[in-house]
Amino acid sequence: MTTTHTVRLHRVIRATPERIYRAFLDADAMAKWLPPHGFTGKVHHMDARLGGSYRMSFTNFTNGQSHAFGGDYLELVANEKIRYSATFDDPNLPGEMQTTVTLRPVFCGTELHAVQEGIPAMIPAEACYMGWQESLTLLMQLVEPEIK
Repeated sequence: MTTTHTVRLHRVIRATPERIYRAFLDADAMAKWLPPHGFTGKVHHMDARLGGSYRMSFTNFTNGQSHAFGGDYLELVANEKIRYSATFDDPNLPGEMQTTVTLRPVFCGTELHAVQEGIPAMIPAEACYMGWQESLTLLMQLVEPEIK
């Protein structure tokens, strides 16, 4: 029986690696793009540096239920790579997840690869994919516009 899931995502985004990298490490940006559709997000703490930590929560807009999670920044390579851990406060969602995001400039923007490992088995992998797809769409809507 599988106890955890891994999801892998890939996108090409019409924005610079710098803008995308900043969107992962800016608390206001994270609250705007990371919560999937139907959720609001709140960043309670963010110390975006190697060895620093973060804590945030998502709240279901329909029923008002929240789940909080947080972790540590394990690897930060400016505009290229972000690796961080996450654990849920909920004891029914045990273990530690790790997410690795790599960014590579391409002729039309930035290629983003995201791998999230250690997702608790209680969360269906398909739901993780759906949530990430929604979040990445919101990320693209944040970083692609060049507003002067």
